[in-house]
This record gives sequence, structure tokens and C-alpha cells, in this order.
Amino acid sequence: MAAIKVLNMSGSEVGTIELNDNVFGVEYRESLIHQAVVTRLANERQGTKSTLTRSEVRGGGIKPWRQKGTGRARQGSIRAPQWIKGGVVFAPKSRDFSKKMNAAAKKAALLSALSKKVADGEFIVVDELKVAQGKTKEMVAFQKALGLTKTALVVMDNDDVNVIRAAANLPKMETLPLAQLSTYEVVKNHTVIMTKAGVEKFQEVNA
Repeated sequence: MAAIKVLNMSGSEVGTIELNDNVFGVEYRESLIHQAVVTRLANERQGTKSTLTRSEVRGGGIKPWRQKGTGRARQGSIRAPQWIKGGVVFAPKSRDFSKKMNAAAKKAALLSALSKKVADGEFIVVDELKVAQGKTKEMVAFQKALGLTKTALVVMDNDDVNVIRAAANLPKMETLPLAQLSTYEVVKNHTVIMTKAGVEKFQEVNA
């Protein structure tokens, strides 16, 4: 087991925590992580787009003019694609974009992504996350104390409304309950921040 520093919200070291190699030290599997991210993004697509083909546009049943003798190009319907208000060629239709990924693969992808963060030094453990008033400036001070200049994901082991409110206006900080942690959020953000209690709970569930 590898040990990692535990910091407080002022950025000072207050202890260490042992990370289970079966959770935070697994093999990096890029293909599995890619599959998890693609599945997540595909499942967010609504697929409700729809336009009309020439067979669905109303009208145009009669030939606009006779085939020959007018000097104009022959036309069969005013609802053909080249006409204004005509149908659309290869019109997009509603479809289901959803993909499936089994639970074991999802878990393996998440553990692989988190292990990569730990290996790259982009995983931070704090003793607790508490803000007194839920003010943005409190989380700004937290960012500066930890030296965060890129996007950060704060994983909370409890639903602290003040923490959520304080981080809401920060474009480079995202908060997420531990139960909703997924590979996509881990990969999307540069740094992952988790409380000591959250790490222990996560290891207990996934070891």
C-alpha cells in the first residue's frame, strides 16, 4: 500500500493515509476508460432531432410544369430537395444513441482513471471540507492554498450545502457526491480532491 499526504484546507500537511493498491494502484487501461467516457457522453444525447424528407413534406403532388417545351429544367415536384420548402436529403431522424457498459467494466475504468491520477500526483486528500458561510471567497482561498490553477473535482462524502454553494461560481472547480463519481468526471478534470473519510469509504466499497 502506498501512503499519501493528508492536507487541511490551508494546504498544510496534517497526516498520511494508506491507499489500497486494489483501488488506487490498478493497471492503467486507456481503452476501458475511453469506452466509459464515450458511453457516458452517448447516454446524454437526446436524439430528438428530426426533419422531413421529400416524401413527408406536404404538397407537391402535381408536376409543376410539363416535361418538355418550356425551356426550363424538368421538375417532378415542388417538394423535391432543390426547391424552397422542399424535403431534406438524408434527413436526420430521431434515434437512440444510448450505449451499455457492464458494471464490472465501469468499476474497472473508474479505478484505472483514479489510479492514474494518483500516479501522476493529481490526487489530493484533505482531512475535511468545511466552509463557514458558503461564500465563494472561501473556496477561492482553498484553491490558492492548494495551488490549484487548473480544473479540479471536489468529491464530497456528504452533501454539505455550503461547500456546493461556495464552489458554484468557480469555473475551474466542480463538486460531486461520492456516490455519483464516474470515470468521465475524473478524466474531465485535472485534479481530483477527496476527503479522508471519502477515501476510506470508497476503499471499503471497492476493495
